[in-house]
Amino acid sequence: MAETMSGLKRTCYCGEFTTEKIGQEVTVAGWVQKIRNLGNLIFIDLRDRSGVVQLALDDGTDREIFEKAASVRGEFVLAAKGVVRQRESVNKEIKTGEVEIYLSELRILAKAQTPPFEVTDQTNVKEELRLKYRYLDLRRGPMQNYIAVRHKIAKAARDYYDKNGFIEIETPMLVKSTPEGARDYLVPSRIHEGKFYALPQSPQLYKQLLMLSGFDRYMQIVRCFRDEDLRADRQPEFTQIDLEMSFVDEEDVMEVNEGFIKHVFQTVLGMDVQTPFRRIPYSEAMNRFGSDKPDTRFGLELQDLSPVVKGCGFQVFSGAVAAGGSVRGINVKGGADQLSRKEIDKLTEFVKTYKAKGLAYTRLASTGESSSFEKFLTEEEKTALRNAMGAEPGDLLLIVADKNAVVFAALGALRCHLAEKLGLLDKSKFDFLWVTDFPMFEYDEEENRYVAMHHPFTSPKLEDLDKLESDPGSVRARAYDIVMNGYEAGGGSIRINDPELQQRVFQAIGLSQEQVENQFGFLVNAFQYGAPPHGGMAYGLDRLTMIMTGTENIRDVIAFPKVQNASELMTSCPSPVEEKNLREVHIQVLPEEK
Repeated sequence: MAETMSGLKRTCYCGEFTTEKIGQEVTVAGWVQKIRNLGNLIFIDLRDRSGVVQLALDDGTDREIFEKAASVRGEFVLAAKGVVRQRESVNKEIKTGEVEIYLSELRILAKAQTPPFEVTDQTNVKEELRLKYRYLDLRRGPMQNYIAVRHKIAKAARDYYDKNGFIEIETPMLVKSTPEGARDYLVPSRIHEGKFYALPQSPQLYKQLLMLSGFDRYMQIVRCFRDEDLRADRQPEFTQIDLEMSFVDEEDVMEVNEGFIKHVFQTVLGMDVQTPFRRIPYSEAMNRFGSDKPDTRFGLELQDLSPVVKGCGFQVFSGAVAAGGSVRGINVKGGADQLSRKEIDKLTEFVKTYKAKGLAYTRLASTGESSSFEKFLTEEEKTALRNAMGAEPGDLLLIVADKNAVVFAALGALRCHLAEKLGLLDKSKFDFLWVTDFPMFEYDEEENRYVAMHHPFTSPKLEDLDKLESDPGSVRARAYDIVMNGYEAGGGSIRINDPELQQRVFQAIGLSQEQVENQFGFLVNAFQYGAPPHGGMAYGLDRLTMIMTGTENIRDVIAFPKVQNASELMTSCPSPVEEKNLREVHIQVLPEEK
């Protein structure tokens, strides 16, 4: 039977010990990291969330305690009492490495089986195994640090926004399904047969209604849900730092939120962030970097070659321009001697994952020139293309020709891939910028209509209002994203507060009056009672934590995350439920089609 803590009270965390505590009697508790039994000496590394401390026993220790220590194994849970003393062999790699606790009492609070992987800071096992035994994975130092940083960011957010006059207000988790946006997670109603709630994709409509309610400045740290395909920086359930402000314009929202970023980096990382941040219009971000969330810590900017090659003899280039697309390239300075032909072939396969048909190249290597396309060009065309790309001996020219969306996606991803591969990134650096002037709409070829790029409550830029009906594709939104190191850390917009303008936007995205009434009638009606000018934004807390901790996987900063197919390996969810539970909510599961 396991022993208890009765009569013992923990006095210190394991990671708190320094030479200042020498001579003090202390009590610690935690998990066994490692045990070294040297016959007449036993050393136990005891771990808790703060770190590791060494427990020491020798032939002067009570025999019963010594024998109990000899029976201990990795991940046993112990409580230990003793006196802090100087270590003979100092371990400079840990904070407590100059001291140890010489035991006078030891209790085994819980025994443990041999874990499926070694619980150490640097574990080499597959992520699937770590996620299956997530409670063990979370014992590791890096994971505990990620979760602790997440807590500090959330606390810093509450402190900052409270200081700046924001009120935290909870909005509902069971909401009305509104199809404009990502796919909803649906929740069947037991009481209202055949009807469903949705889990919120964001508190967007409720926070706008709070502005109509006169709360002026709202914030919330809130769970959100989107039933969409996952990526390394995306989860089906996630947390937002959400806020909204009344009687403001873009400048007001940006200023407050630059202050938040400055505060959170100073509070959590001790880093002084310089404000104001740079601003890049969406069109410039796409043309220079192929992305609306550009990483500008390195060069490799895109060059538009369309004017140079639109009439050339290489059909892949001229045909793309004639079809309304473009031809763009990246000059990898010195890349010709860094990347082999085999590696360029791998880059070709890389861009194909972004729907590019191929990757044209010219290598100006010191061992000789080679190209996949220049034989189809005249000397004049070849010279003009090289000049347009600023080509010099040693350079590698990489070119994609296709529809603009494909060219931007392929080259935007390729430049980041090359920066990582060629060591062009200073990962200790944080790069902040605003991307502004987003398109208001994008054309959905499947639905054969325009849809809102952000959401239909974003206000168009005032100078573009006359294009809403005549040329909706050229209308820009009063939207802004805050970008850090190539990630969208947060985004928002100034909202529509004029009912007439809101109706024009609904019409521009093809919603009938009946659809508007069914989906957004409560909001449209509320706007009849006096809506102040308002705007706001939301940060992804998970993504912000990922950026600030330097990990590249969002699952690292979430205690119990989902994997690529939106399942959780530890609890094996989602899982079937009993037939009687389905009947209660009026659901019938159809047999799977073979």
